[in-house]
Amino acid sequence: QEPEIIMKRRYKKSSGRQYGNCGEDHSEITGAELFKIEQENPYSDDYSECIEEAKLDQQRGFRPELKAYPENLDGYKTVYLGYPNYWGTAPVAVFSLLERCDLSGKTIKPFCTHEGGGMGKSEQDIKKLCPNSIVKKGLAIHGANVKDAKAQISAWIDEQ
Repeated sequence: QEPEIIMKRRYKKSSGRQYGNCGEDHSEITGAELFKIEQENPYSDDYSECIEEAKLDQQRGFRPELKAYPENLDGYKTVYLGYPNYWGTAPVAVFSLLERCDLSGKTIKPFCTHEGGGMGKSEQDIKKLCPNSIVKKGLAIHGANVKDAKAQISAWIDEQ
């Protein structure tokens, strides 16, 4: 099996739902290593405040510093990139990572949680930031379905 890594943006709680297990489910299904994308200065723990902070950062094109970056991605061929859909695309922390890491020649398989926006324009944004990578069709999981998404995740991984 080819080496794989899962890069997952920290998820927030919304209306009592926990968004944190999608990356862990991917890791369990694929056996891939898990790397968490975390901002040096995180957003509020309050969901409403968090999405407003994310919206403002997106509007101003901000790129936050991350707590850590992967040390070496040379041995990986596939990157599962997970994140919540914030305002129609990936969070700016994901863009910070993509702009800093060279993913040339790698296959990127994006997946996200959402509250109705699906993948939004995140796949196109990832393609713009990683023009020398192969970006596969993403998997969008509605927030209400996250806890029961393991079979959906497994089917998506198998079809890729």
